[in-house]
Amino acid sequence: MSQTTTLWIVIIAMAIGSFGLRFLFLGLVGDRALPPWVLRHLRYTAVAILPALVAPLVVWPQATDGTPEPARMAAAVVTLAVGIWTRNVLLAITCGAITLYAGLFAFG
Repeated sequence: MSQTTTLWIVIIAMAIGSFGLRFLFLGLVGDRALPPWVLRHLRYTAVAILPALVAPLVVWPQATDGTPEPARMAAAVVTLAVGIWTRNVLLAITCGAITLYAGLFAFG
């Protein structure tokens, strides 16, 4: 089997799987109320996903071939501290970005 055929089989299988998962929740369960315990757990989904996406980029950044860098660590700490202190997402992101760029400028 050629690589092109294998690629198309994988693409089609992933499309069917993706459609199946969406149809399961939207088509079959979409018109029913979810149990309270499911709704309680769904509230924490965004809170869990954002750190899971950001943490590897802070600890093992591709820009430094996976070596931790003080500028990124400082930016993460400042972002977390400002976010907890002010409860303002945009201010936390702005302060983290300023800290990152200042740290990259200072540390080289």
